[in-house]
Amino acid sequence: MTLLVTGGAGFIGRAIARLAAAGGQHVQVLDSLRPDVHPASAEPPPIDGVEIVRGDIRDPDALDRALRGVDVVCHQAAKVGLGVDLQDAPDYAASNVTGTAELIAAMARAGVGRLVLASSMVVYGEGAYLDAAGRRRRPAPRTIADLDAGRFEPRDPETGEPLERALVDEDDALDPRNVYALTKLAQEHLAASWARSAGGTAIALRYHNVYGPGMPRNTPYAGVAALFRSAIERGEVPRVFEDGRQRRDFVHVTDVARANLAAIDALPARPTGTLRAFNVGSGMVTTIGEIAERLARIMGGRAPVITGEYRLGDVRHITASPARALRELGWRASVPLGEGLRELAAAVDPRAPDVRR
Repeated sequence: MTLLVTGGAGFIGRAIARLAAAGGQHVQVLDSLRPDVHPASAEPPPIDGVEIVRGDIRDPDALDRALRGVDVVCHQAAKVGLGVDLQDAPDYAASNVTGTAELIAAMARAGVGRLVLASSMVVYGEGAYLDAAGRRRRPAPRTIADLDAGRFEPRDPETGEPLERALVDEDDALDPRNVYALTKLAQEHLAASWARSAGGTAIALRYHNVYGPGMPRNTPYAGVAALFRSAIERGEVPRVFEDGRQRRDFVHVTDVARANLAAIDALPARPTGTLRAFNVGSGMVTTIGEIAERLARIMGGRAPVITGEYRLGDVRHITASPARALRELGWRASVPLGEGLRELAAAVDPRAPDVRR
């Protein structure tokens, strides 16, 4: 089987390509090597047994060449993170929406019928909540007035009362609340449309907070664990927004790569013309403040400071059940958080500039 990994020189794509090649698959990578992810001063390190081709998924000619002889596509190429401001919106739309549209059009031309899509927990917006009667509630977006006053917890939109947090499952309502989230949901819709129109089969993996060696560093689009790690490495105090009690699920990049291979293996048995979504998380709830504290202890850094700052597009809590992935893909996360954070703290990224003092 020949596997094409778009964005395969990046953080998650690279882990997938390496694991697939080690398992005996023929793996090709298409990556634009964009400078906000890959420093222009260094080529990405090679991956044993994997050909890395530079090309943009918005380029039909590059896609047509990359898809020759391919059996399945693992689509990881995307602009990630919340973004700095609305000036990022055109780039998110072009990279994620137009890029995916060009990919599915090229797959239809090439007759490639299997797709694994990197989606995200952000498509859910705020996580699942229960009201006092145990009914599921979708809180309204948090207001600037509440956030300025330090009232971070979402409330029942009808009564104003506090809500009880719950785990999201794949059948919960989708409610994207920032530009990045909208583009990830658009990718799912495009993949579903391709599956119906072309008779293909697609799986969307809704990643939670992926961390591990190789995370993008020293960029405002990096994940929160990487931002904390870089601050500690520079001798700075890690700054934690809001009150640090935001709940997330941190899943190691190796487990995410394993989830992709499990999805690839499951595709032939799934009905054609369909897309099926799966949460990819550890199933363990961790707060943002805990991540900062644990990394500071592991690295011998200064204790985090709670700033009360916020980003308007952020959601308060988002944790999900990975039960469907275990039941249907036979996948579960296996890397303990403590072990994974120690690995992240010790990792050296050969592509990143040395920021230590």
